[in-house]
Amino acid sequence: MAPRNNPPGAIQVGGQVYLRRPGARDRDEFLKLTRSSRRLHRSWVTPPVTSGQFEEFMQRSRRADVDVSLVCRLEDRAIVGVFILSQIFRRGFQNAYLGFYAGTAHAGRGYMGEGMQLLLRHVFRTLKLHRVEANVQPKNTRSIALIRRSGFSREGFSPRYLKVAGRWRDHQRWAITAEDWRPRLRSSSR
Repeated sequence: MAPRNNPPGAIQVGGQVYLRRPGARDRDEFLKLTRSSRRLHRSWVTPPVTSGQFEEFMQRSRRADVDVSLVCRLEDRAIVGVFILSQIFRRGFQNAYLGFYAGTAHAGRGYMGEGMQLLLRHVFRTLKLHRVEANVQPKNTRSIALIRRSGFSREGFSPRYLKVAGRWRDHQRWAITAEDWRPRLRSSSR
């Protein structure tokens, strides 16, 4: 089988998916994905669902302390999910906060799991961060399963931590450091 060419703009490429930056050309596909996934996302996250919200999302994605990656399927380049690194701190902290979501039609197919490994490679090798923290609501079992499988460790619990969909919601704090990730990388490359 001939080697697969990297898709245009790919920042990390896996077997099923690749990561790339969002662009204005993604608006219609992105909004279709988030609108069709409202029920899945309703109490976990509030992604953009209007053109104005998408424009705000794009403006935010261009900030120096934010790094947004679309998870796209290799077979047809369809957007299947999103990873957002925010509040990227440098100097002595080298940390970022991670948010993510998949589209309903693509959930449970392994795309986000592979995408997470690509993202962590980007985080620790390219961005050279030391630590990534993900705050997840305790009842969001799918997201907790994903971060646990990806090597994150639970660090604590924050009551009424973040306002989502108009309500202050409890969150579990999960994190992974470069040192925790390296052994996982070595064992997955064998």
